[in-house]
Amino acid sequence: MAWALRFLGVGNASAVELGSANATIERDGRPWLTIDCGAEGLSAYRAHYGGMPDALFVTHVHLDHVAGFERLFVASYFDPARRGKVKLYVPATVVPLLHQRIGDYPNVLAEGGVNFWDAFQVVPVGGSFWHGGVRLEVLPVRHHWPDTAYGLRLHGSLVWTGDTRPIPEVLARYADAGELIAHDCGLVGNPSHSGIDDLEREYPAQLLQRCVLYHYASAEDGDALQARGYRVARAGDVLALCESTAAQSPPE
Repeated sequence: MAWALRFLGVGNASAVELGSANATIERDGRPWLTIDCGAEGLSAYRAHYGGMPDALFVTHVHLDHVAGFERLFVASYFDPARRGKVKLYVPATVVPLLHQRIGDYPNVLAEGGVNFWDAFQVVPVGGSFWHGGVRLEVLPVRHHWPDTAYGLRLHGSLVWTGDTRPIPEVLARYADAGELIAHDCGLVGNPSHSGIDDLEREYPAQLLQRCVLYHYASAEDGDALQARGYRVARAGDVLALCESTAAQSPPE
């Protein structure tokens, strides 16, 4: 099986011209699991794949990561072939936050009779979950408040940090199999996001060599990060991943 990561957007919440920081894990050239559902990210997904995602993992509920859900609801609920079948893998502590943010609106349809979640198959997840016969791991990150934001690991292939401050102790556990690490990084950090000086201070050089940086503030900042010798993701980039060593369920 060939694995790849497609960046749908790479910008922070203010850098809409770079697209919201979303990505899709591809398997054998087809979309397999999409990470987050920002408005610009969803537009990029549809423009490239010609449809809407069938499975998503939600890292946290800031709007640059979930603002596309209302549009995804419409595309899913009004399509009988998709209604109730679009899988949303949501860390259990994030479920109530996601509901408050996007699902708890009176009469999602003006005529009533419909719940927002009727369009989806919501799967609350803990430290790991199964998708498409493959086990993925969920890792805690440092973003705003404890138990509100998470990353994702496909063992041997990919670690996606989501929005985070540096997490050296977490990556020591969850990025110990040579994975590509897609890491939040701007030119300058702040209390909820990493800056390049933070990563250089907290991470060994060997780990930084495996990082590809995203969630920066402008194209110029991306160029500056690249000029410092780092791999920087651009919207639309597709990165080949190593073959996953994650546990797989026996074929039926």
